[in-house]
Amino acid sequence: MRRPEFWAYSSWLGIVTKYRRSRLGLLWLVMPAVLYVWGIGYFFARLQGVTPAEFMPHMGLGYLMFRLLSMVINEASSVLPSHQSFILDGHQRLTDFFLRVVAKALFYFIVASPVVAIALLRAPQLELAGGLFALVSVPLVLVNVMWIAVIIALVGARFPDIHELMGSVFIFGFILTPILWYASRAPMGTVHGTFMRLNPLYHLIEVVRAPLLGEPLEHFTLYYLAVFTVAGWMLAALAYKRYARYVPIWV
Repeated sequence: MRRPEFWAYSSWLGIVTKYRRSRLGLLWLVMPAVLYVWGIGYFFARLQGVTPAEFMPHMGLGYLMFRLLSMVINEASSVLPSHQSFILDGHQRLTDFFLRVVAKALFYFIVASPVVAIALLRAPQLELAGGLFALVSVPLVLVNVMWIAVIIALVGARFPDIHELMGSVFIFGFILTPILWYASRAPMGTVHGTFMRLNPLYHLIEVVRAPLLGEPLEHFTLYYLAVFTVAGWMLAALAYKRYARYVPIWV
């Protein structure tokens, strides 16, 4: 955390240089959020027979959180092999690369947030107290995102094919997670409800989205995330201590 010039500043420079030559520039960062929230959100609202003002905030918050999580995991799966020269040079800590992945995803998250915020302000079910809860729930998601990046990056360094696997897994994850549909369609006790609640993406999204939209947050989500966070950091610490030394050989 003491060297943001690498993991934060260089991530932002990478994003800026990527879009600098295009005509719309950094507006391309906003376009996916606009298409998902105002395009797909409107379409699925009509498809499910609910008003767009009610469904688009649900869709937007779900998309925003899912994109943050998917970007971190996909980028982490290839971040160490793609920075082979830096690693072999030995001047950067491996944790700098994990933070770089999180920082890049967080920049995309911040840029797309105004699009979702506009839809959220139009929501009839907006709960202002949920905004205060988000001051706790969003950092909780980022804490979990960090240990996930550590695990996936180490696995990706050892098994490069994991990057290709993640693309397929997240297609399934997007359908399994209640983003295009409501979680109430998968009640607890049903087979599909059980699968949904075993999905960590559901809980990481719901802990932010439900309070903002005035929806009840299941106690199971809080218990799940408590165990998920503690067990995840323990696993990440053990994996880093055991396998970080082999990364220069693997890449």
